[in-house]
Amino acid sequence: MPELDDAYYVDGVRLPIGRAKDTGYYAGTRADDLSVRAIRALLDRNPSVPGERIDDVVWAATAQVGDQGLTLGRSLAILAGLGKQVPGYALDRMCAGALTAIVNAANAVRVGAQDLVLAGGVEHMGHHPMGDEVDPNPRFLSDRLVDPSALVMGNTAENLHDVYPEVTRERCDAYALGSQERVGKARADGVFDAHVVPATVWSAQDGWRVVREDEHPRPGTTMEDLQQLRSPFRAGGYVTAGNAAGLNDGAGGVLLASKRAVEEYGLAPTMRLRDYAFVGVEPETMGSGPIPATERLLQRTGLAIDDLDVIDMNEAFAVQCVAFLDHFGLPLDAPHVNPYGGAIAMGHPLAFSGARLAMEVATYFQRNPDARLGLTTMCVGLGMGAAVLWERV
Repeated sequence: MPELDDAYYVDGVRLPIGRAKDTGYYAGTRADDLSVRAIRALLDRNPSVPGERIDDVVWAATAQVGDQGLTLGRSLAILAGLGKQVPGYALDRMCAGALTAIVNAANAVRVGAQDLVLAGGVEHMGHHPMGDEVDPNPRFLSDRLVDPSALVMGNTAENLHDVYPEVTRERCDAYALGSQERVGKARADGVFDAHVVPATVWSAQDGWRVVREDEHPRPGTTMEDLQQLRSPFRAGGYVTAGNAAGLNDGAGGVLLASKRAVEEYGLAPTMRLRDYAFVGVEPETMGSGPIPATERLLQRTGLAIDDLDVIDMNEAFAVQCVAFLDHFGLPLDAPHVNPYGGAIAMGHPLAFSGARLAMEVATYFQRNPDARLGLTTMCVGLGMGAAVLWERV
C-alpha cells in the first residue's frame, strides 16, 4: 500500500454561535450567507492563498433544503467569489457533518488528488428546526428496525441513563456547570479570538449590528439553577435544557493543504490529520458513539487514552460525556477534556459543530507548545460515533 501524503490543517474560522429563535443573532440572515462570511474571513486571514486555486469546497448541512440546499459547497464557491472554476459539494452525517467534510477533504489531499480544500459546515436551526423537513421511512417503525425513541435525540439520552445508571442527574448537572464555567474563563482569556470572527447581522428589533461573541452561554449559572430544571423527554427524567446542548445557528470551516501547497504559499500549518474512525451503534443510545469510535481509533494507531494531550468532545448531552469519561477512567473535571468548555454552554448547530472542535484542538496546540496529540469525537444521530486524531506539525 503506497504511503499517504500529509493533510495539514492551516487555519479555521467560525462565526459566533447564535440561538435558534426569532430574536437570535441570525434570524434575519441566510445560512449560505453565514458560510460565505466564514469562507471570506478564512481567505482574508491567509492572503497568500488565491481563491481561484482552491481545489474543492466541501460543506455539510443536516437540513439540505432552502438556504442550506442547492449543492451547498458549489454554491458557496460561487457566492464567495472563488471563481466559477472552483467545484464543491454538500454532505450530511448529521452532527458529524463538518467533521466528515474535513475527513473527506483531507483524504483528497492525502491521496495527492488535491492541494487546497475548504471544508466546514452550517446549520441554521432557526430556519430549519431539527426534523422539521424530514420524512422518516415508515419501515423504521413498522418493521421494528428502531425503537421510536431513536428518532428523538433527547429520548436517546434518557435511554443512555438507563444503560449507565451510575451516570446520575447530579453528575450530569455538575459536568454541565463545568462547561459553562470553562467557556466563561476561555472567553475572558481571549481563547476564542483565535478562531471566532465577527458577523454583521440585521433584525427588525435592532437594525444592523456586529456580533462578536457566542450568544448561548449563560454566565452565572449555578448548580441550584440546573437542579430546578425538568426533563421534557420523560417524566422524572434526567435530561434537561441545562445539561444538554441548545438549538443554535452557526457556520465555519477550515483550510486544509498538502505539503506542496504549504511550501508554495508559505503557509504555517498547526497540525495534520493523522487518522480517524467512524462507527455505528444502537440508534436508541446514539450518545455512546464516541466510546467505540475512540476505542477503534486508539487500536488502529497503537495509542492509549493517556497519550492524548487534549480531547475535544461534542457535548450533545452531559450523559454521553460523563459515560465517556467513566469508560476511559478520566475524572469528571479532567483538565484536558474540553478545556474551553463545550456545546452545553456554546450550543450545537448540528452539521457545523465538528469544525468548531477541530478549531479548538488547533487553538489548544497554539497555546500549549508541549501538546502533541489531540482528539475530536462526537456522537451522531441515528446511532453513530466519530473520532479524528490530530498531530501537531
